[in-house]
Amino acid sequence: MNSVLQKFDMTGRSAFVTGGGSGLGLGYAEALAENGAKVTLTGRSKENIEAEAARMRDLGWDVVARQLDVADAVDTRKAIEEHVARNGSLDAVFANAGIGDGPGFWNAAAHERNPAGSIENLTDSHWAKIIDVNLNGTAYTIAEAARAMKALGKPGSIVVTSSVASTKTFPTIATAYMASKAAVSHLVRQVAQELAEFGIRVNAISPGMIVTNIGGGYLANPEARKAMGSFVPMGHMGEVHQVKPLALFLASDASDFMTGVELPIDGGVLLGTFK
Repeated sequence: MNSVLQKFDMTGRSAFVTGGGSGLGLGYAEALAENGAKVTLTGRSKENIEAEAARMRDLGWDVVARQLDVADAVDTRKAIEEHVARNGSLDAVFANAGIGDGPGFWNAAAHERNPAGSIENLTDSHWAKIIDVNLNGTAYTIAEAARAMKALGKPGSIVVTSSVASTKTFPTIATAYMASKAAVSHLVRQVAQELAEFGIRVNAISPGMIVTNIGGGYLANPEARKAMGSFVPMGHMGEVHQVKPLALFLASDASDFMTGVELPIDGGVLLGTFK
């Protein structure tokens, strides 16, 4: 019988990560590569992902960069096909790419409504931009991962980045983003049921308030982080390194009897506030 720690080992396996230029996607890639996986790091900024991949190779990890806009279904297929051709396998796919664009209907700092984020001011372009990346891009990535994993005839793990925004309202967050994440979470459950018989697991990580570059780098401001952290029962925002162990768990054999679940990592945000 393998030890518990051996279940987390990704040596000899390969992983494909979208939205890997920074934040959670980069953290996922680091966790996988550090534990033996051969990783394809993808993102919209070629310069950024190439620099990050080079940094990780300097650490002795097997990482290559591949520019990708997940809203392009054809190129998503090509990117995954290239990964399989290079590695001969596709053991884990992280459908992580996402954007948060625009304000919610409430300005927490000013304690007042924010007209720019109200539903009647929602524009076609804003809605399309969010849905195209967060929902369509996730669906395309899952579809192409499933296609490749079925062709290989081996078990695999697909991990989707959702959000606690999929189940809880946040007045400070854009409505289009909220809707996209709710849709993503249900997509995970639907596809998990479909793919279970093929040994392909589909699960979601549901982060709460994690310090990343989403939203245009707003959280680079310590005061902004402090304000956001005040809504977290544990008293502060989370960091990417705190999500990395969960990513490794879902990608590896440590979670080989789990599918269709969404795991929150949020410092207690979903519990609600009590003061």
